[in-house]
Amino acid sequence: MKKTIVIALIVVLLICAVGGTVAYFATRSTPRVRAFSLQHFATEDDFMEAFKNGLAQYSFSEEKLSFSPTSAGDAAGGTPEHSTTNVQVEGVDEADIVKNDGNHIYAISGNRVFIVKAYPAKSARVVSRIDFNEAASLNELFLVEDSLVVIGSGSNSAIPEPGIGEEHPYPRGGSTFMEVYDVSNKEKPARVRAVEYEGDYSTARMIDDDIHVVLTTYPYYAYDRKGLEPDDVIPMYREDRQGGNPADFEPACDFREVEVVDPRGFTSFLSIVSFSVDGVDPGLSKKVIAGYSDTVYASLGNIYVASAEWPYYGGWRMPEPDSEARTTIHRFALEGPRTRYVASGQVPGTILNQFSMDESNGFFRIATTRGHLSREGSDTTNNVYILDPDMKIAGRLEGLAAGESIYSVRFMGARAYMVTFKKVDPLFVLDLADPLNPRVLGELKIPGYSDYLHPYDETHVIGVGKNTVEAAPEEGGNFAWYQGMKIAIFDVTDVANPTEMHKVEIGDRGTDSYALYDHKAFLFDREKNLLVVPVLLAELTPEQKASPERKDYDYGEYTFQGAYVYDISLEGGFKLKGRVTHAVDPAGTEYEYGYYGAPESVRRALYIDNDLYTVSEARIKINALDDLAEIKTVELK
Repeated sequence: MKKTIVIALIVVLLICAVGGTVAYFATRSTPRVRAFSLQHFATEDDFMEAFKNGLAQYSFSEEKLSFSPTSAGDAAGGTPEHSTTNVQVEGVDEADIVKNDGNHIYAISGNRVFIVKAYPAKSARVVSRIDFNEAASLNELFLVEDSLVVIGSGSNSAIPEPGIGEEHPYPRGGSTFMEVYDVSNKEKPARVRAVEYEGDYSTARMIDDDIHVVLTTYPYYAYDRKGLEPDDVIPMYREDRQGGNPADFEPACDFREVEVVDPRGFTSFLSIVSFSVDGVDPGLSKKVIAGYSDTVYASLGNIYVASAEWPYYGGWRMPEPDSEARTTIHRFALEGPRTRYVASGQVPGTILNQFSMDESNGFFRIATTRGHLSREGSDTTNNVYILDPDMKIAGRLEGLAAGESIYSVRFMGARAYMVTFKKVDPLFVLDLADPLNPRVLGELKIPGYSDYLHPYDETHVIGVGKNTVEAAPEEGGNFAWYQGMKIAIFDVTDVANPTEMHKVEIGDRGTDSYALYDHKAFLFDREKNLLVVPVLLAELTPEQKASPERKDYDYGEYTFQGAYVYDISLEGGFKLKGRVTHAVDPAGTEYEYGYYGAPESVRRALYIDNDLYTVSEARIKINALDDLAEIKTVELK
């Protein structure tokens, strides 16, 4: 692992006002970051030596490991207007647990995929289902015309188990399968292709008919073995096609084709598996890198894979007291159903999620938090770096919101919106029009924070997050207690003075939503004035509210789980149209962690024509959009 090099100790904060615009500069020393290229191993000995060095750095032993397998506008041709998956980049589809083509809904429920005739609503019914074996855990789906792609973890019986030997039966360390089904006949879906790859599923993207799946492989089964060779470590894969013989597992590539971040040592592999579902290109592209991935962002032309790097401490990847983390980003060009490595770069700090990254006009933008955040004291700063096509830092904006960390980011063309939090919610409006000189245009400080930002239009942004109350001095006073949910509309027309235009508050401490962690659970349509989010509602009892002993950190009791349906507009703000629950017995929300994981928990919402469809593992419920009158319920069984 490359050691952090401290260039100098600079204790300077420059706040420059230029035409009402404030620019921020870092007060911290900056670790050395650079652009670089991946390398290859010259010999088999070099490959194995690097793997052994990586294991020595980590000091792995069997007792220390706890790995487990991973865990439209109006359309022609009779297709009604319908919603699609909420994605980060238009034209870059993201895999999800539910897909919808306007006539049919494809939904994962347990280890089965249901195909539901959804339109018209009154005649909705299950037309077929695809069953997977008990060893399979289904992750997500893609749908493109009459092709359904199912991505799952574990092994599916569609590919017969091979005999690899008793010592290390395959899958050696867990696997991911990608299966393509012809669903032109909805009642009889037919599997036409299956790929199984050793590794844990991270995420996937689809552009046109080309799918790119990102995986990480930890060959921990080999950590204590002697006499290893490259084929014992490199990820294995196999492929089965309709009409062909089941394939045996084989290495995904030769060791000479493995690209490496640090040739001195590695312990895992990052793979990008790419293929087309159009039937024209039957190839399977397997890009294998000796390294790992944390977060993935994809544009129409590139896929960026980012991972945090901490200096080694005591044999484990843990931060030393004065260490600085860096984020390494690899850029791969998308060339149809293939990827081509282009360049790599590093920036100081770590990122929150995929929305911390973006590409615009050939430049890559990334928002990071540096330092360590705690109640006792924080030395964090927040930053935006802009990298050129060679992944070299071209522009930077550092030192934002000292003592806080990033909770959400949204890049929108020449602008970016960033929310940081520890006690209050500063919403920063950033100007990125000049990639060499990014600057702060304005900021808004209000109680609470936003976990997810979504564009309403060019000058308004929706924020979904939590209310907060600052802790009392006797409680430490340097943090805030989160309360119930808050959804807000921010007006950024006057970029120097953004305002909270409208807000709605939901429940008390303990209230939660899938939409806070997964943007695909968020349904918004501006033309329909429609906003739908799944909510797990926690409410303080009348006795709790009246008690003189009540504390800001008291949790409410779970009283509801389902979809909150709002009429949303700039003029009227948020108007609750109603709620839809799948719970047969609402009292069921009292067990375990408030109904999360229960089959009746509503996880997604979509619309077809003028009807709202809410989806849980147990059922699909259809309600009229205008008054939420129930139309029909389709049981997924």
